[in-house]
Amino acid sequence: MAGALGGFNAHASNIVAAIYIATGQDPAQNVESSHCITMMEAVNDGKDLHVSVTMPSIEVGTVGGGTQLASQSACLNLLGVKGASKETPGANSRMLATIVASAVLAGELSLMSAIAAGQLVKSHMKYNRSTKDVSKASS
Repeated sequence: MAGALGGFNAHASNIVAAIYIATGQDPAQNVESSHCITMMEAVNDGKDLHVSVTMPSIEVGTVGGGTQLASQSACLNLLGVKGASKETPGANSRMLATIVASAVLAGELSLMSAIAAGQLVKSHMKYNRSTKDVSKASS
């Protein structure tokens, strides 16, 4: 991770920011928490693809601050991590960090699949909200 400011990923910070806002985390922690290295490696003689994310500094909490706002509290409850764990201190925060990393992994796989299939630009052009046809703009 040394020397990899921000890491090497497609869009980890988008996913982290969305989850942080939804669960009452401090959005400013997105900077540290989005450090991510996404690895993709062919395995089984190229028949399969192993995809992983390494996120060494996900900063989350399940008590206090924005986690007590109604919508954010409901989201944490839906994820099964609201409040402090009575059995194992810190377990809910560790599970929330795992959920964040899992969502980043899914987002990375989705975006890279769209890029590999040539669908990313096509979908952006199809659902472009502007009135100007940028596909025919002169250079």
